[in-house]
Amino acid sequence: MPLYEFKCIKCNEMIELLIMNKEEEIDLCCPKCGSREIERVISSTSYVMGNSSNDPQASSTTRNCSAGSCTTYDIPGPS
Repeated sequence: MPLYEFKCIKCNEMIELLIMNKEEEIDLCCPKCGSREIERVISSTSYVMGNSSNDPQASSTTRNCSAGSCTTYDIPGPS
């Protein structure tokens, strides 16, 4: 089930919502300041891939692009 993250534009409070149904009506309101000025943010991710030194490791490549900087992640596993 998707977990969405939002940020209050007024006070920078981060809000997480579990959305069960994409047609579900949600009244977004900051729990800290009550503002309705909310924007969706891209969630960060994390993972763990074993603990053996023989396990392939994830890598990242960062380069400059027109939007600032772009990062590409290479995560081992099935394609």
